[in-house]
Amino acid sequence: MGPDLLHLSAAGVSLVLDCRGPGLPSVAHWGAALDDVSAELLVAVAPQPIGFSVDGTVRPSLLPEQSSGWLGSPGLAGHRDGRGWATAFEVTTVESADDAVHLEAVDATAGLKVRIDLELQPAGVLRGRAAVTGTAPGTFWLEHLTLFLPVPEHATELLDFTGHHLRERQPQRTAFTQGLRVRENRTGRTGYDSAYLLCAGTTGFDNRTGEVWALHTAFSGGARSIAERTYHGWSALGGGELLLPGEIGLAEGETYQTPWVYAGYSATGLDGVSSRFHRYLRSRPHHPATPRPVVVNTWEAVYFDHDLARLSELARAAAAIGAERFVLDDGWFGSRRDDTSGLGDWFVSPAVWPDGLGPLVTEVRGLGLEFGLWVEPEMINPDSELARAHPDWIMSTGARLPREARHQQVLDLANPAAFDCVLGRLDALLTAYDIAYLKWDHNRDLVEAGHPGSGRAGVHDQTLAVYRLLDELRARHPGVEIESCSSGGGRVDLEILERTDRVWASDCIDAHERVSIQRWTSLLIPLELIGSHVGAPASHTTHRTLPLSMRAGAAIFGHLGIEWDLTRASAEEISEMSDWVRLYKSLRPLLHTGELVHADVTDPAYSVTGVVSADKTDALFAIIATGTSAAYPPGTAGLPGLAENRTYHVRPQPPGDVADGNAAAWGAALPWCTPTGVRLTGRTLGTVGLRLPVLYPDRVLLVRVTAAGLPPEGSTPAGLLPEGSTPAANEFGPGTAAVGEA
Repeated sequence: MGPDLLHLSAAGVSLVLDCRGPGLPSVAHWGAALDDVSAELLVAVAPQPIGFSVDGTVRPSLLPEQSSGWLGSPGLAGHRDGRGWATAFEVTTVESADDAVHLEAVDATAGLKVRIDLELQPAGVLRGRAAVTGTAPGTFWLEHLTLFLPVPEHATELLDFTGHHLRERQPQRTAFTQGLRVRENRTGRTGYDSAYLLCAGTTGFDNRTGEVWALHTAFSGGARSIAERTYHGWSALGGGELLLPGEIGLAEGETYQTPWVYAGYSATGLDGVSSRFHRYLRSRPHHPATPRPVVVNTWEAVYFDHDLARLSELARAAAAIGAERFVLDDGWFGSRRDDTSGLGDWFVSPAVWPDGLGPLVTEVRGLGLEFGLWVEPEMINPDSELARAHPDWIMSTGARLPREARHQQVLDLANPAAFDCVLGRLDALLTAYDIAYLKWDHNRDLVEAGHPGSGRAGVHDQTLAVYRLLDELRARHPGVEIESCSSGGGRVDLEILERTDRVWASDCIDAHERVSIQRWTSLLIPLELIGSHVGAPASHTTHRTLPLSMRAGAAIFGHLGIEWDLTRASAEEISEMSDWVRLYKSLRPLLHTGELVHADVTDPAYSVTGVVSADKTDALFAIIATGTSAAYPPGTAGLPGLAENRTYHVRPQPPGDVADGNAAAWGAALPWCTPTGVRLTGRTLGTVGLRLPVLYPDRVLLVRVTAAGLPPEGSTPAGLLPEGSTPAANEFGPGTAAVGEA
């Protein structure tokens, strides 16, 4: 391989860069791993010159430029007082090592220098970013800086996501036709309807089939995700920050850096993309390493009605069912008796807590539970002491305040005084009390979010200031975990997860809605990072009533929590909830380290989700009905991801083994759905599968699959328990262990 070609390869993925110059490199191949890569590849894939607007071959680069003859979307847009808008970068430096490439290029005429970093992670996830620096007097006004990765012409379909509050990350498919598809988020946070993961794939790609190329723009402010197909055969995915007018002006020596853009390729459908991203995230040194504790959150139990005696009773009920973390939600500070006042006044309310939070923290910690606290540091109520003292800290255009949302405005954290004030108050709380966890909320879009002194747009600065605030708090209190919550699932991206330990997928914990929300959230993010709670029998957000087996059966496929007034639950409900908590604890090593898989089920009423251990000796599957099947009885569905040549014992998993509404209720039990179950090879289970049970809508049936004879019945498969744990059999059957229980 000559210097004109760079080849990065990892985990079955190859990236081949054409570095012949003098312009920026182009991507000759991104996709399945290549063994034989030589300069001949560039000859083989070069397009035929057929009368473009310039003579010769047009090679769109990682930052496509019009100077190369490219007339599609530019990688860099901006100007220097109306000049320098068309760049022609020439590469000056290329460094490559350890599956990473770093290059620099300059355009003396435009007065710019650009740096591009590309890294192919061991899991096969590619990430890249660019930085542009002003090198001439004056100001270069940047409009956008967008990295592009080409995909082949046989990627004919697009999948991305939309949604709204209480129904985040809902999939939508379109044909990948000629033209430009741009998904812009202008909410100042990642957004309910962000593209999330923009996927291009072969016709009909599904959970387990088809080639897929996927891109995620990792930024918690404004973002752009692009899919473009041109008339001369070039198709690409692109991503970068969405900049508001005038946000980035580069004086000589000043630099702007894009967010990381993450990209994943799979030859085995969407599950293959998930597997790559999950392995990447789990490989990070700061990925949560301890078992994810069972959470009891007070919000849907007491709302703003804070009372020491009542909350102490709830904490005792939480401890009794095996919870491990107790989170005090909104209403503990300042004048915060409802959502109209108090934001910004991060002092414990003397009216509600005359002795401070100490008595409750002592009660909670004495029960063996961690204590957590809700905060919303980026927001401010106009009816607050802070707003009255510092109205100049509220983000605005300078001429007027934005319209209120939820009785609140946005605190300008790019103002050093406002930043120091919030940091000081949060630091004081974490120092004064034994707080292990912050539920960090963000309950409004950023509308007309400018710096009040100058009126300049400030979403970019605000986003970076939030990152700095989180970084500083983590540095001062490294043991504190933080959840990203934003009106539910409004801030879910890989950059916020560099600073947080889980995301709140949605304010809707109705299990019917959560099946879809969690399925698509988990396309990018592994289960242990997704907060998933069991609510009251009647949902707070939808008023839908569901049995506990459905509520808990859906919630264990995540980081389990409970958001329900347990003091009002019946003895039968408490007993059943305790069983589900024990099951979750026993399965944490599997659910939070295994590979997430989804069967391709043709019946729209059913879904089959599973987690298979890394050594393929253990698995848990959930058969979920969210509607009424058109077929009676339903058809079959495969159990994917198992070792083809291994024999498995398949049977229902208590307490999710009896889904009321199955055919057994009428005296006709499904033959395999017994404690004895069946024994079949992984190939048969993946190809033929199991007959789906007849279920009422919104019911779940859990299926346990363990390797027959490996290990002996009644123990946990090797490699699934965290260090220091002891395998133990319990009432939940072979292959389970009570991890983390007293």
